[in-house]
Amino acid sequence: MKNRYDVIVVGAGPGGSWAAKHAAERGVSVLLLEKDREVGSPVRCAEGVSEKGIKEVVTLKDQWIAQTIRGGRVISPGNIVVEAYPDEKGYILHRKLFDADLAAMASQSGAEVVTKAYVHGLLKKNDAVTGVKVLHMGREYQVSGSVVIGADGVESRVGRWAGIETRTPPEKMASCVQMVLSNMDIASDMVEFYFGSQVVPGGYLWVFPKGPRTANVGLGISGFYSKHQKPILYLKKFIEARFPKASVLSLVAGGVPTMPTLKTIVGNGWMLVGDAARQANPLTGGGIVNAMIAGRIAGRVAAEAVLAGDVSSKRLSPYPKEWHTLEGKNNERSYKIKKVVDRLSDTDLDNAAQTLLDIPPEKRTALRLFKTVLFKHPKLILEASKVFV
Repeated sequence: MKNRYDVIVVGAGPGGSWAAKHAAERGVSVLLLEKDREVGSPVRCAEGVSEKGIKEVVTLKDQWIAQTIRGGRVISPGNIVVEAYPDEKGYILHRKLFDADLAAMASQSGAEVVTKAYVHGLLKKNDAVTGVKVLHMGREYQVSGSVVIGADGVESRVGRWAGIETRTPPEKMASCVQMVLSNMDIASDMVEFYFGSQVVPGGYLWVFPKGPRTANVGLGISGFYSKHQKPILYLKKFIEARFPKASVLSLVAGGVPTMPTLKTIVGNGWMLVGDAARQANPLTGGGIVNAMIAGRIAGRVAAEAVLAGDVSSKRLSPYPKEWHTLEGKNNERSYKIKKVVDRLSDTDLDNAAQTLLDIPPEKRTALRLFKTVLFKHPKLILEASKVFV
């Protein structure tokens, strides 16, 4: 590592790598730091993306795709099955390969990538961030930078060190656990979503196929419920009932904020991207495409600010404004929908599922489903009126 770079990115997930790539493409010097020894590992993600979303940010490579998805099923507490998303093609990715390639693309654009680089503090001068403190291979470095981009995940330390509150209240954090299972009897081109207080209170459970008899099976539970019973116990119970002959190939756990984007994601000499900025969709928890959209904007804005000789929060402010226009508003709407869904009982969910069966399958898109259910059930309108203000 050199002593100074124009832009320093902390975290080589999709958002961080994309920020590094788009900054480097504009001719500034970029350092991309990853604390793990290998980019893309361990994988803490359900790995699903929509075709429309992923193609907005990158040209797909065949080796990234574990499985092509052509539809989904929503299963209510009473086991009412609704087939949805018939025309919304998607993919289950090989995240390890995907993330590694994104970092390689950043490198090929001119960024310097360093793994096993543990950032443990920021350099500051007056009211501005001016670099990072890094431990790499047993050696301590202080690396100066005009802009530091924190892409360091949930409850970003870069954000905290910069002076903002990034910790998420427990009740606004989904506790997630996922297993990769093999020897399963599943439809390999269909994803499944399960709801209900007995299966997964305050959240949902997913089955994302990665091949003919292999899938990511996981769930996310509201922090309120996870205090009473560990999420893994719900998952084990489901697997024993639904896939009794399956073998567990891997297990991961983590947290996903279920709140809209942080109000402050830029400051003098710093920016936040991806989970560090709470940019995952609060309703679905999906964050890959959102992080890459944010990284693309942040990398460009950071480079332009460096070239203009002004890295103040005001000069970096086009990033949060553009993010809000492209995806932030959608996240805010999804958060309100989530608050309505969280109020529903198992009976409400069964009634909603029954209503959805009356909609032709080809018209069962996410927004159409929500609107139809909402306005056919007076109680749901009442619940929505409490949050859509």
